[in-house]
Amino acid sequence: MTTLLAFLCALAILIFVHELGHYLVARWFDVKVLRFSIGFGPSILRFTVGPDRTEWTIAPIPLGGFVRMLDEREGLDQPLPESELRRAFNRQSLGRRALIVLAGPAANFLLAIALYAALGWAGTQEPAAVLAQPVADTPSAVAGFVAGDRVTDVDGRPVKSLNDFRLKMVDAVVDRRAAAVTVERQGQPVRLSLPTSSLGQDELERDFIRTLGLEVAASAVRVGSVLPDGSAARAGLLAADQIIAVDGVAITRPGQVIDYLRSRPGQEVRLEVERNRVAQRIVVVPAAQVSDRPEDAGRTIGRIGATLGAQVAMVEVSQGFWGGLAHGVNRTWEMSWFSLRMLGKMLVGDLSWRNLSGPVSIADYAGQSARIGVLAYLAFLALISVSLGVLNLLPVPVLDGGHLVYYGLEAIKGRPLSERFMQVTQRIGIAMVAGLMVLALFNDMTRLIGG
Repeated sequence: MTTLLAFLCALAILIFVHELGHYLVARWFDVKVLRFSIGFGPSILRFTVGPDRTEWTIAPIPLGGFVRMLDEREGLDQPLPESELRRAFNRQSLGRRALIVLAGPAANFLLAIALYAALGWAGTQEPAAVLAQPVADTPSAVAGFVAGDRVTDVDGRPVKSLNDFRLKMVDAVVDRRAAAVTVERQGQPVRLSLPTSSLGQDELERDFIRTLGLEVAASAVRVGSVLPDGSAARAGLLAADQIIAVDGVAITRPGQVIDYLRSRPGQEVRLEVERNRVAQRIVVVPAAQVSDRPEDAGRTIGRIGATLGAQVAMVEVSQGFWGGLAHGVNRTWEMSWFSLRMLGKMLVGDLSWRNLSGPVSIADYAGQSARIGVLAYLAFLALISVSLGVLNLLPVPVLDGGHLVYYGLEAIKGRPLSERFMQVTQRIGIAMVAGLMVLALFNDMTRLIGG
């Protein structure tokens, strides 16, 4: 239910903002607006507003919306009076028509700028870009990364947090080239070259930072939830306990504890924990279970019935007023350019079409971000708003970008395009958009079934 509500709320906001851009600029030029609709299909809710009796509606198919303006080409029952003709969309100059069409995507970009700026002003707690010891023989280990390295920039662009590091690495991953990474090591800058050519085409769907052998450095391992009937509960382990050592060996990562417990089914394991700043020793016996993971091939492993998480160093990422605005503009530009580059890579075959996501994946991300918190949900809205703005500017008939192409051709020819040409290209555009939707849904279902 959270996922569904978060998804529908995101769609309603983004569609409303997009169509509001068209509506406001149309009204600015005194073009008569007949209907403002969120969604397609028969109206669920309808009311009229203003002297033009503009009809505002909400429809049941939430995959878009539209602003219908007065247009004498749309088979009206009777000729329009001269006072109304001047307010028809088709009677406007090319420049005005282009601005009305452009206003929809522009509104999405402005929303993204506002949301990213608000996130900058509010400040967020994010994991610091401090790295653990890389996994042996991985690209990061070969590149020379060591435990405790703090990433300060990638390709000359400053890095403020682990999330920022991941975002700055995307360009290198897409281009399949080495990234120039500067780290702070014992107070001194060290420049390293991190290759990404070994990553697969669909690596952006996964945690490519971990695939490269890098993980955030953990300052402590804490117990999350404890199952009431598990070995951990019977031994007296509690949520929020900090695990210091296992059988006398100091640990810093959850994986160390998990791997050790899995290798000791039915055997006593001594855990040294800290609870409310008081050291304690707890003896737990991992229950013997047959693993359900394919890589274990039915092997018997140990489980204690508790979740473990890493406690990592956090940094406050915040901006002042002007800094927040600059951050909003820069992040919106970066994400727009990245979206275009991704699409270009897909078109030329340098990037797998499996990276294309549809409504199912978007709904899943909406639900996840809503569960994390308000700031995560706002970041999700900003990202999708950018994507919607970029998508609508593509030169595809039926999209805003396609209409802008029509106006460009009209300007070159010096007269309106033929109805026949418009009809044929519109059908082609509908087929292209439908094909992309089918592919995106197929990718969503593949991810869903594949787990």
